[in-house]
Amino acid sequence: MIKKFNANKARLKRHYRMRSRLEGTTTRPRLSVFRSGVHIYAQVIDDTTGRTLVAASSLDEALRDFKPVKKQTSAAQRKEEQIEEAAPETAASAAPVKGKGAKVEKAPAKGAQPQKGPQGKGGRPGTQSKTVLPSAQKGEKKTPVEALAPIADNRKVALAREVGKLIAQRAKEKGVSRIVFDRGGYAYHGRVAALAEGAREVGLEF
Repeated sequence: MIKKFNANKARLKRHYRMRSRLEGTTTRPRLSVFRSGVHIYAQVIDDTTGRTLVAASSLDEALRDFKPVKKQTSAAQRKEEQIEEAAPETAASAAPVKGKGAKVEKAPAKGAQPQKGPQGKGGRPGTQSKTVLPSAQKGEKKTPVEALAPIADNRKVALAREVGKLIAQRAKEKGVSRIVFDRGGYAYHGRVAALAEGAREVGLEF
């Protein structure tokens, strides 16, 4: 019998494994995150007493009418960016290849017979061709803030950042400045990362 993969069960399993070594104290409580398909929730919890100190979510009245500010770029700027991106590609393709490693194709001499490749099935002559794949180039490692830049205009991501700022403000009002971040078994990406970076912006340390 084939077992079906359950993403939520896998997440809970990861979360239980993390919680075995992750605990909030009175001096450094735990910031727990939960996200659904639409909303995101955050709580600052003191695990020694089992009390929730502060909480915030995307359902708060202060964030109900939230609209992300989109960066407006003019048509002229977009054209300039496209031209700049296309310029190195065209220069690289147009430049002739010179040097030791450059291959020069020679025309076959008159009367010369074409070389036969190794025989395949049934004694048929086969052609031997090598495919040269381009070498993979590693890009520069991006910081979490740089990784969030392409999706910063997304409403849910921008809203998650505001939730992070809101809970950080409420935590600081309660005298909490240092926390332990509990991502709830989710990957540190997208809305979860945006919430964490929003809390850092206000001054929470973790």
